[in-house]
Amino acid sequence: MILPASICLHLKAPSFSSPRCSQDALRGQKVSDLLTNRKENIPLQFSEDCLYLNIYTPADLTRRSRLPVMVWIHGGGLVVGGASTYDGLPLSALENVVVVTIQYRLGIWGFFSTGDEHSPGNWGHLDQVAALRWVQDNIANFGGNPGSVTIFGESAGGESVSVLVLSPLAKNLFHRAISESGVALTSLLVRKNAKPLAEKVAITAGCKTTTSAVMVHCMRQKTEEELLEATLKMKLFTLDMLGDPRESTPMIPTVIDGVVLPKTPEEILADKKFNTVPYIVGINKQEFGWILPTMMGFPISEGKLDQKMATSLLQKTGSLLEIQDELTQMATEKNFRGTDDPVKIKDLYLELIGDVIFCIPSVTVARGHRDAGAPTYMYEFQYRPSFVSDMRPKTVIGDHGDELYSVFGAPILKAPGNSQNVVGTTSSSVQFLFDFVSRNPNGEGLPHWPEYDQKEGYLKIGANTQAAQGLKEKEMALWTKLRAKKPPQREHVEL
Repeated sequence: MILPASICLHLKAPSFSSPRCSQDALRGQKVSDLLTNRKENIPLQFSEDCLYLNIYTPADLTRRSRLPVMVWIHGGGLVVGGASTYDGLPLSALENVVVVTIQYRLGIWGFFSTGDEHSPGNWGHLDQVAALRWVQDNIANFGGNPGSVTIFGESAGGESVSVLVLSPLAKNLFHRAISESGVALTSLLVRKNAKPLAEKVAITAGCKTTTSAVMVHCMRQKTEEELLEATLKMKLFTLDMLGDPRESTPMIPTVIDGVVLPKTPEEILADKKFNTVPYIVGINKQEFGWILPTMMGFPISEGKLDQKMATSLLQKTGSLLEIQDELTQMATEKNFRGTDDPVKIKDLYLELIGDVIFCIPSVTVARGHRDAGAPTYMYEFQYRPSFVSDMRPKTVIGDHGDELYSVFGAPILKAPGNSQNVVGTTSSSVQFLFDFVSRNPNGEGLPHWPEYDQKEGYLKIGANTQAAQGLKEKEMALWTKLRAKKPPQREHVEL
């Protein structure tokens, strides 16, 4: 049954067995096993009763402590994921902060929307707001400072952070923000027109779609098991690349509901009326390098693509990525021209998809935040965790989610015998974040991280961390040029 967000959160004894929000159990377990910083994978449980949060504090905490607070929002395409994947203890202990990991409703339960008053949607984001309100009211009891709260998240969690930065509902609930590999302009995670997807979900669940009221009434009569059955039928987080991916339902996304998001993200950024807190926006070097295309069903297992196949795949996925046919053709000519090497074409294709989904939206959001007068920083993560070497091609460096291992201290938990270089990259990544949540990211002994101003300075984080300028500058220029060339829509006139 789909209901609005709970406004009350209750305490219980710490436990890894607290259930995650309802989702595809097999896919949720797989994502958790891939991304966890824990030494051993933990078997997961799932339930509609899932609005739990975990609090990690340093061992020497006192009642008078008023430590900075970091609230983690997990990723998973808004359809899978959970708080217990991430052990916040290393981050809390190393940097003397209070770490809070939260859960929010996912998929049908969290984001089903008819685009009107019958089911506005964004229930999962309302859960996030409720958790932040709870932190404001209660975190002092755990040694945290409610006046120094940083929200941070990765992928759909980064998108959620970006949504909260833009949302009037989250005003004064946090003081800094970090979006890792996901923002509110990420096309797969935000939709303006919710009704067609709602009808598809309702039909899959066995409901009539005569009106919004009829749909919502029927959906609210469904049991958790029936909604889970519909979830499995839709095969969320995958694309039918052998058939027509336009018929796929990879995500049940954030919508423009007039409450969480009063306008489109583009309009809110243009108005410059949002939560202009200090903000880090980051991307990874190969966002679509291995984990996402593998999980979503892209046919790249042989490690190569010819130009015809790459063009076909781009055309098939264009509508899902909100790329018009004309732009798809122009992008194909610009990106694949001049090479017949199938390995090179495959790499160019994956880079292009990563740019469209993650990189270009991230730079656009950072520019909008900067132009509103808020302190803004950008990074590109360019490091390959040593303990994933057998899981993916050696050429993939800085894959989607790779920075999580450093942020949450995975080398320390998973492989305590790691080299100084690995531990050093982990320590510096964590130190940058801690310095940011305390004041700014330029702490003593670290490479200088320039603010993202009109010069567009950013930080390359890796084995040799250093400052640079113009992150994705050529790609931004290319897509700006392509969109400018888009033929105007023809006006349809009834005769």
